[in-house]
Amino acid sequence: MTGLRERKRARTHAAISDAAITLFLEHGFDQVSVAQVAEAAEVSKRTVFAYFPAKEDLVVHRFADHEGEAARVVRARPPGADPLGSLRDHFLRGLRERDPITGLNDLPQILSFTRMVNETPALRARVVGFQEGAGRMLAQALRDTAGVPALTARLAATHLVNTHWLLALDNFRSLDGGRSADERHPQAVADAEIAFTLLAQGLAGRL
Repeated sequence: MTGLRERKRARTHAAISDAAITLFLEHGFDQVSVAQVAEAAEVSKRTVFAYFPAKEDLVVHRFADHEGEAARVVRARPPGADPLGSLRDHFLRGLRERDPITGLNDLPQILSFTRMVNETPALRARVVGFQEGAGRMLAQALRDTAGVPALTARLAATHLVNTHWLLALDNFRSLDGGRSADERHPQAVADAEIAFTLLAQGLAGRL
């Protein structure tokens, strides 16, 4: 019974989210009300808020799985692997696989979604919150698995998280300007290599 209930909740959650994103991309985030989302998803407004406490959550929940991604990479790295190298390899793999979180995905809906987030102040503010959360989790992972002092871990995590988002934003802007992901990929890799080399030089002997 519990499994059935959880599956039903998951389906409702997905239906509301999909309806919201479709409306937001078609009409704009600020032009669509929660009531309209509820109508499109065929649920009550109260149900929408039961799953998504704020209107912005209808969008930014799609970043939720990525908030702890860097920390998970650090915690799951093989014995003997350094945190920075593991994060570099993970980002480069994301570029090869066209992971949207790297900004290197040119599917029209992904581009439209990212554009909406970047152009909507309320959504951009929530993304900043995710970045801060990602930094806190990464700093803790560095302290737990690499014995990095607290201040060093916080500084390193902030630089790493911000570097990831800067690289992703540059990739998105290139694609939004008309380049394909395949055309952008070599430069995206080169930029990532430069960024992680600079980080490695700055953090030498500390991670």
